[in-house]
Amino acid sequence: MTNKKNALGKGLSALLENASTDITSSSNSSDSNFLAGSISRIPLSYIETNPFQPRIDFEKEPLLELTNSIKEHGLIQPITVRKLGRDQFQIISEERRYQASKLAALDELPCFIRIANDQDMLEMAIVENVQRKDLNAIEIGLSFKRLIEECHLTQEQLSIKIGKNRSTISNFLRLLNLPVQIQKAIRDQQITTGHAKALLSLNSEEEMINTFNIILNEKLSVRASENLTSSKKKKNSTPVALSRYEMRMQNDLSFQFSSTVKISKSPKGNGKIVISFKDEEDLTRILDSFEK
Repeated sequence: MTNKKNALGKGLSALLENASTDITSSSNSSDSNFLAGSISRIPLSYIETNPFQPRIDFEKEPLLELTNSIKEHGLIQPITVRKLGRDQFQIISEERRYQASKLAALDELPCFIRIANDQDMLEMAIVENVQRKDLNAIEIGLSFKRLIEECHLTQEQLSIKIGKNRSTISNFLRLLNLPVQIQKAIRDQQITTGHAKALLSLNSEEEMINTFNIILNEKLSVRASENLTSSKKKKNSTPVALSRYEMRMQNDLSFQFSSTVKISKSPKGNGKIVISFKDEEDLTRILDSFEK
């Protein structure tokens, strides 16, 4: 395993210390005032947001509190940026500080400068964000999805990179299979991931949305939601009565195989045919009959 992979597992700070993320050296910088690997004060107008930033929303109240703090004390801790070219920088991490600094009308920001390629940018931004406690489950799921698709990782490789169990990654990714309406409710904290897990057990989008509306309207707990979805699954799995033709076919098959045959159907029309056998010899006899 490379040093870079180990760094990702340890967090953003370890990755930033890894020189392998640079695509040029500081000596090739087009502007000697802003050298890669240094901390410099950069005009805010030179800095742009990170297109790889997985965070969708910044809560207004904490952002306002940070803005007021910056107005009073300035921005103490540098943000991390990558150098794109002369007088061009892009945020790697701490975009919230950048947004608050804009609101505070600062002219320049203290920045730690890196030169990184697009894949490094994506990995750095996501590693930095998934370690934040205020990132919602949908944002985390989308972050994992981007790492898998754009960095060509398996879930197992992603698990090693970010130091999370594969099952945890899988559970976040499954949330993206929910209808958009329900994903938005998770993001807006109308329901929890526990509610979402119960909804994912249902078979169709229509069932999920209908059940989701019941959960919201009746303000059901996670346990009550699980009981509700469980009862719906049980109802949907209850076999329906066979038609006269299907009963006749069941009897004909029983006669053909000289064994008990059961046909069962669900309300959706799918089902199964079960052929019983007494022992291994009887099973061999039934299997041989398929070849005749």
